[in-house]
Amino acid sequence: MNTRMNRSRLNIGVYHLKEYARTEQHVRDLSDCGIDFVICLDNDRPTLDLLAKYGVGAIVTGVVPGWWGGDGHNAGTMAETNPLPRYDECAASFEDHPAVWGIDIGDEPSALDFPHYGRVYDRVNTLFPKQFPYLNLYPNYASVAENNAQQTVNQLGTATYAEHIERYCQCVPADYLCYDFYLYAINVPKAYENLRIVADACLRTGRSMWIVLQVNSNRPHEWITENGLRFQAYTAMAFGAENITWACYTAGWWHNQVLDDKGEKTEQYGKLKNVNGELRTIGEEYMKYRRVSTHFVGFEGTDWLTGVGQESRSALSTGVFAAVTADDPIVVGEMVSRTGDSRALMIASAGDPYDKNPEDVTVTFRCCGRKITAIGTAGKLPVEQCDGRYKVTIPKNGGVLITAE
Repeated sequence: MNTRMNRSRLNIGVYHLKEYARTEQHVRDLSDCGIDFVICLDNDRPTLDLLAKYGVGAIVTGVVPGWWGGDGHNAGTMAETNPLPRYDECAASFEDHPAVWGIDIGDEPSALDFPHYGRVYDRVNTLFPKQFPYLNLYPNYASVAENNAQQTVNQLGTATYAEHIERYCQCVPADYLCYDFYLYAINVPKAYENLRIVADACLRTGRSMWIVLQVNSNRPHEWITENGLRFQAYTAMAFGAENITWACYTAGWWHNQVLDDKGEKTEQYGKLKNVNGELRTIGEEYMKYRRVSTHFVGFEGTDWLTGVGQESRSALSTGVFAAVTADDPIVVGEMVSRTGDSRALMIASAGDPYDKNPEDVTVTFRCCGRKITAIGTAGKLPVEQCDGRYKVTIPKNGGVLITAE
């Protein structure tokens, strides 16, 4: 991939930086919040200059023809609306800038447009050698084709979400797969099902998983809690997410953004800064590993796995780690180092996704002949050992990377 984005690190982005939030102080605050890049920024040169000064990248919109699948009425018409020669015309007038990391080529297309998107992706990749084409996909709560006389429109263009993702992988030659999921506007089981389908597709095709999560609210009276942000991020990492984007930093859609419509910080700013700081701490070691599978441990008696297509385990053994259990539900990502010489578990505390009464979670396991290290959201965590078992405590709604070298 042609990119200025450092793909060896866990990258953190946001959607939208509106005109009222583009002063130098605003951009400094953006950087201080732990943000690496902004999506949906227009080609505003003064703002790009500020972003470059503070080491923040931009995925710019409006450089090439835009496309959004929306409610599905336009499905299958992209090739006619946005033919390839238009992209060549746009590239001829493009002025490069070091802050421009990516070129936005669209959002949530139907599978009927994936063949054309494959051609667009290749063309944009060639036309913009210093940038990568950015394309985001629907979540699994988009409508599917029902093949009946009553339904004339569908969003996904396929009968199932798994088919939608498979078709994307067949047609679009990206080395990542990005989708959005707004858990607190939908529900936990759908989020897990979506993570499972996309993460497994990434594993099969050798792609990196990117995800767009929710920091704002679809209900005006609701503010996502700090633990709600943690829950979303760490469960995604247990499925191997390598790029996390928060929606929305300024006005884009919904309510209670990180900055209000005057550019002032809301309570979400401090929450997001705290969680991004934690992701930075754990992310350096986490990115030395890649996901090979994900398991649900201790979910018996809950409704969190309804419709997910994967059962809970009372205990987990991976061959290196054995008898992994916890005193509350956990999502466990089995990881292998990119050099192949060590193993790890990325564990997310998952017993209280709605932050009603979160408690610290104690994880126990066995592991023979390996050096064990636990890295949590604040750095190294103590690892107790007694009677052949290790014990690690995860902070409320937090995550931990346990490595075995």
